Amino acid sequence: MTPADHKKVGGLMEAYFEGLHQADSTMLRQVFHPQLAYVCATEGDELYLDLETYMGRVDGREPPARRSDPRQEEILEIAFAGSRLARVSARMTMMGREFHDLLTLVRDGAEWRIVAKVFSYAPRKD
Repeated sequence: MTPADHKKVGGLMEAYFEGLHQADSTMLRQVFHPQLAYVCATEGDELYLDLETYMGRVDGREPPARRSDPRQEEILEIAFAGSRLARVSARMTMMGREFHDLLTLVRDGAEWRIVAKVFSYAPRKD
């Protein structure tokens, strides 16, 4: 893929991390595809949501930023599988948990969008 594609996906990920840190569903709607599949794969807490249900949960949580939680995130891998398909592996810490996200992105017109968020978590180890 082109450097421009890497830059766009990097920008999308920055907005994703910031949207989660601020619990800002308006910002997150800009990175998620309207047909988002949200899947928690943590044993004992399996969960399957659509975009609207997930955004309702985001709106109902206290933003980590308001609690002065530091942003701790890392993009582990960005892989392109053609001009319209990409995968991002990322990790982040928030709400007392360590998350590992596997995000599937599709190009929606000129922009990349997250169409599937599959993740697991474990309690943060301090």
